[in-house]
Amino acid sequence: MDLSNLKPAKGSTKSRKRIGRGEGSGRGGHSATRGNNGQKSRAGASIPVWFEGGQMPLQRRVPKFGFKNPFRKEYHAVNVSRLVELVTSGAVDASEEITPATLHNAGLVGKKELVKVLGGGDIDTAIKVSAHAFSKTAQEKIEKAGGTATVL
Repeated sequence: MDLSNLKPAKGSTKSRKRIGRGEGSGRGGHSATRGNNGQKSRAGASIPVWFEGGQMPLQRRVPKFGFKNPFRKEYHAVNVSRLVELVTSGAVDASEEITPATLHNAGLVGKKELVKVLGGGDIDTAIKVSAHAFSKTAQEKIEKAGGTATVL
């Protein structure tokens, strides 16, 4: 063992630089890596990202109009033709009832989305469908083909 083999004991040194601990550290002095002056160089400075220095904020400058209904129900639309495609492709059995859970498993709608069946396309097979809403034409087409349309 000689001077060329010496190294600090394991765990005695840290890789993190300690700032503001004297000039000798290389990261001390009056600014301690914070730049020169200003609000951000002071202790306890935390300014929100959207703060514009006292200027009138953007969200208050922009004109507002209209009305957003907080109780609005948003439905995911599925056409009758898509239901027929599911049955003909074999993804869904024609004897089983088609529910929002079935449509979720087929990848058509999200897990908790409300489903509305629309009357786009033609239907010739009798299918049982249950959804949160139906258009008049969709309900007529399903019942005309010998199926049932149940509102959840």
